[in-house]
Amino acid sequence: MRICLITPAPPNSRSGNRCTAARWASIFRSLGHKVDIAVDYDGSPADAMLALHAWRSAASIERFHQKYPEQPLIVSLTGTDAYRFIHTHKKTTLRSIELADHLVGLHSLIGNTVPEEFRHKVHVIYQSAQAINKRQPVKRSFRVCVAGHLRDEKDSLRPAYAVRNLPQNSRIQVHHFGKAHTPEWAEQAKQEMSNNPRYQWHGEVAHHQIRRAYSQSHVLILPSRMEGGANVISESIIAGLPVIASNIEGSIGLLGEDYPGYYPVEDELALRDVLLRAESDKQFYTELKSSCNARRELFRPETETESWKQLLSNII
Repeated sequence: MRICLITPAPPNSRSGNRCTAARWASIFRSLGHKVDIAVDYDGSPADAMLALHAWRSAASIERFHQKYPEQPLIVSLTGTDAYRFIHTHKKTTLRSIELADHLVGLHSLIGNTVPEEFRHKVHVIYQSAQAINKRQPVKRSFRVCVAGHLRDEKDSLRPAYAVRNLPQNSRIQVHHFGKAHTPEWAEQAKQEMSNNPRYQWHGEVAHHQIRRAYSQSHVLILPSRMEGGANVISESIIAGLPVIASNIEGSIGLLGEDYPGYYPVEDELALRDVLLRAESDKQFYTELKSSCNARRELFRPETETESWKQLLSNII
């Protein structure tokens, strides 16, 4: 089967959408399918389309449906689809959801965001990650990793705010990896570094450097306001790195309702308390680790491959 895979992220982008598209293309090829990745659908022959992003890929979704109305159409719902555009750009987003034969969500609660009449289309496919060789956290500090581009949806500087004015005996240091989406974000991060010795922004780096950061860190923070199912959680869990996350639906749908490492979204004081507890309370830190380890099977590559195999077998 020839699959047209649409992603709004351009070639050579290090965005989550492009990384997801590349990984899915690799999975489809391993299952014997041919895959063409594009930013926009140009009308080329295809047996099926998978479009990342109901709103941003809406034009491609419409064109494919018009040309091949009987061919299977899969739409993957991103965080901004589920938690922003379905409200701010309702008509366009719902049109893509309506046209889709199948909807793919990346966390277990994504169906809550879809109108009830379309929920039967939803398939949850957890994003997978490759294991790292060995995790060796640095000894000179309690290192906190933040892996995400600087943008509003990510509430990117909340971890920096949380580590301002910590007790002098705390060894917490935040290392942030990700591209600033605007010059203003870059300036804010630089200003924060100049005033906050516990925060260091590294900018956009290659993925192997992110994996090294996982191996050297004690915890990962995901401070987002909205997520469709962040792959950094998958990567952290597979790496054996405990997670501290804002209590948004997209993270609860990956980590579970009872996960102990949540804090209220946008609340740096609560995040500060969780970080200090993770640093100083060995029992709590062990609980974070064991809770993450209990979810590892969800994020193994073979689990993701099998999920796609089952979905694609239903549409061939």
